[in-house]
This record gives sequence, structure tokens and C-alpha cells, in this order.
Amino acid sequence: MKKIAVIGSGTMGNGIAHVFAQNGFQVALVDISQEALNKALGTIAKNLDRIIAKGNLTEEQKTQTLGNVTTYTSMQEGVQDVDLVVEAATENVDLKLKIFRDLDSFTKPEAILASNTSSISITKIASVTTRPDKVIGMHFMNPVPVMKLVEVIRGYSTTDEVTQQIMELSKQLGKIPAEANDYPGFVANRILMPMINEAIYSLYEGVAGVEEIDTIMKLGMAHPMGPLQLADFIGLDVCLSILTVLHDGFGNPKYAPCPLLVNMVQAGHKGVKTGQGFYSWTHGTKDLIVADRFKKK
Repeated sequence: MKKIAVIGSGTMGNGIAHVFAQNGFQVALVDISQEALNKALGTIAKNLDRIIAKGNLTEEQKTQTLGNVTTYTSMQEGVQDVDLVVEAATENVDLKLKIFRDLDSFTKPEAILASNTSSISITKIASVTTRPDKVIGMHFMNPVPVMKLVEVIRGYSTTDEVTQQIMELSKQLGKIPAEANDYPGFVANRILMPMINEAIYSLYEGVAGVEEIDTIMKLGMAHPMGPLQLADFIGLDVCLSILTVLHDGFGNPKYAPCPLLVNMVQAGHKGVKTGQGFYSWTHGTKDLIVADRFKKK
């Protein structure tokens, strides 16, 4: 397995392309926008420079890594001869189903089709293809070049052979794979999102403020960042989307998104990506500044 395609060049897509390319794979990075692809290459270059600054990469290796990535605005052209596709498009079920229908017709029959989805059913995605046995979840964590975990999700029809190939491939990337079965939220988000949601409820119900909630979880539970800060980094719209999948999938009210989260997303306050969430992200520093709306009077 040497030729890889990554669909989507956003935060996750360029990170996935980066780790494959740095480990010697030929990567076709596919997006509908050449501007987005150019931005992705710039991000990869910047992240490689950070690794060089730490003494863990040479300039020659950076050049080789960037040389391993070819960009395409045509999916059909980008995936025609690859061994594996990793889809990293927006977390939208209709979009993903369309992508996988197209991938099924554009790729060679033996190619494995993987999704980086954080919550959407792999079995559902596989059902629109003629090769459900070769469809699998490959859920990387953000930031991809740094985080070690790959959550490998077996769909209902995914074979043992395909699962083993992806587990071994993840190890080749310097990652640690962990296998999960295909139920809403898998493992990572089935556990993480209710915690984040409960933190938002604690703020919504006036139990404590933003800073206090995050401080208690960081110092009391040894979390590297608090749940509200983490929610801002993930994107509040993404958190809402995953909670909706959990709520719909299990029909259990414990997964119902907090009304405060719903209102914030509807108001366009989605965290780091929009500059406002539980914290303000427009000041250009690493300081944690609570958003004006949540500051104590």
C-alpha cells in the first residue's frame, strides 16, 4: 500500500496527508478548491518547520515530504490508481454518502475506502458502495501530526483482513490504533461529548463559570485542557453535530445537546474557527480570555 488519496484539505485532511507523506507514501490530496489546496500545502510546510525547529526533521526530509503530495481538484483523477482513500470532508452525512458513491465508481475494486468521520455510521457509509467489506473508519485525532491515536472502526461488513491492514498501516505512521465497533460516537466521542455537554450544562445552569469549570477539570482530573476550551477547539458546530448523532442513534435523552450549545451555534459563535465561543480567540495571543458574554459581572 503506497498510493493514498485524502479527500478534503481542511484541518484534518491536511494533517492526514502530512503524516502519510512524511512516512514515504505518495499522497493525492483532493479538494474542490485549488485555493484550499494551496492553503493546505502552506499549513503542512509550516508544521514541518515546527518539527525542524525541534530537531526532529531535516530540510531535505521536509522537501521530500512536500514532494510526496500532489493536489487535485478532480476526485476522479486523484483517486484512480490509489490503494487507500481516507475521506476527511465536512461531518455531513449526505455529503459523505455522495463522496463514497463516487469513490466506489472512481477507484479500483480492491482499494480500501476509509472515513475519518468522528460519529457517522461506517455501516451506513458502506451501504452506498459495492464493497462494504472494504469500508472502514480511520478516525485520526486533531492535531494529526501530534496525536498518537487512530480509532479504527469496523463497519458491520468490514472484514478481519481489511481491519488488520488498517491497524498495521496506522502503526507504520507512528500511530497507536485502537479498534472499535460501529455504534453512534464509537468510543472517543461517545465518552467525550457527554462530558463536554455536561460542562456546558453546568455553565448554563449557573453551577460555575467558564474558567472555574475548566480549572476544576484540568487540575482535578489532569486533563490538558478544560472541556469548554476543548469544545472551542473542536468547533461547537461539530460538537452539536456529534451530540445530535448520539441522541438520534440511541434515542436516549442523556445525549440531548444543551440549549446553550444550540443557541451559540445558531448565533455563529462556534469557537476558535469564528473567533468566539466560550473564550475569545481574536486577541492573537495564547492567553485564555473568557468571552465577554460569560465574564462575571
